[in-house]
Amino acid sequence: MDSANILKQLLLFGVGTTALIVDRLKELTDEWVKEGKIDADQATTLINEISKRFKDEQINVETLIQRQIRNVMQDLGVPRQNEIDELRGRIDRLERQVRDLETRNWR
Repeated sequence: MDSANILKQLLLFGVGTTALIVDRLKELTDEWVKEGKIDADQATTLINEISKRFKDEQINVETLIQRQIRNVMQDLGVPRQNEIDELRGRIDRLERQVRDLETRNWR
C-alpha cells in the first residue's frame, strides 16, 4: 500500500469519526431537550459550534499533512511538478535546436 493511499484512508477515517461524533452529539442533545436540561436552540447552537470546530481542525490537520508530505518529498529529492514542467520545456527547446542543426547539416 502506498503512502498516498494510507494518508487518504487516515483522512477519511477522521471524517468518518467526526461524523459519528456529531451524530452521537445530536442524539445526546435530543435526549437533553426531551429531559428539559436544555432547549432546542441551545442544542442546535451546541451542535453547530462543535461541528465547526471539528471542520476547522480537520482543515488544520490536512494542511499540516500536506506540508509534511512536501517536506518529505523534498528531503527525498522528488522534484515538484513545476520543476518537471520546466525541464520538459527545456528538453522541447533543445530537441528543436537539434532538429534545426540536423536540418542545416543535411543541406
